[in-house]
Amino acid sequence: MNIEELRIFALSLQDTEECLPFDESTLVYKAAGKMFLLASVDSFPLQINVKCDPERAILLRAQYSSILPGYHMNKKHWNSIIIDNSVPDSLILELILHSYELVLPKKKK
Repeated sequence: MNIEELRIFALSLQDTEECLPFDESTLVYKAAGKMFLLASVDSFPLQINVKCDPERAILLRAQYSSILPGYHMNKKHWNSIIIDNSVPDSLILELILHSYELVLPKKKK
């Protein structure tokens, strides 16, 4: 997976916006005004941060050496993923979608 594939997927999610609020090399993707994905375009290999259910985050970190506590983020709720082909692209996309869904407002019943 490369940065362009990541951008295309993230922007395909409804009401997603892309911005550079921190610096010129950290892409931030928001839904409902809340961050769900950060990507460092200057890092090699590519590194991203995604929000994650805390219990799932722990399991993923144990399973994949390239999934780490979120860099510069709340370590309980965010994972950093180093895109080095050790984590399947399908799982990376699933985790981006999971992060997106976590920040969406809850529907009233």
